[in-house]
Amino acid sequence: MRLLLDTHVVIWFLASSARINADVRTILVDRRNAVFVSVVTGWEMAIKSALGQLQTPPDVRLWLPGELEASGFVVLPISLQHALAVETLPLHHRDPFDRLLIAQARVEDMMLVTADQWFSQYDVRLLRV
Repeated sequence: MRLLLDTHVVIWFLASSARINADVRTILVDRRNAVFVSVVTGWEMAIKSALGQLQTPPDVRLWLPGELEASGFVVLPISLQHALAVETLPLHHRDPFDRLLIAQARVEDMMLVTADQWFSQYDVRLLRV
């Protein structure tokens, strides 16, 4: 399976939160699955950390890459094709980070792992946490 994690799923996974059910956690740690974290997630976390809206260890730019690598997650770059695919998305959800994640999942044919109810309004495969 090819999975793309929503930002809150990355945060919950790294914090070992019970908000991710056991079945989904098993899927995420199974090395037979390719689990991706978008660059947009790093961007969102850095912004929210700088604004004091997200508690992270000091210096996200040093902490996050090591955590993702240790978890076996692959960083998904943002391509021009990803960015332009946002244009054709219906405006059900206006969060730019989420819209880019949806576009990436569609372009890359990945299943998006999320708890966000808005995502079900889009033509994208979902795995609910």
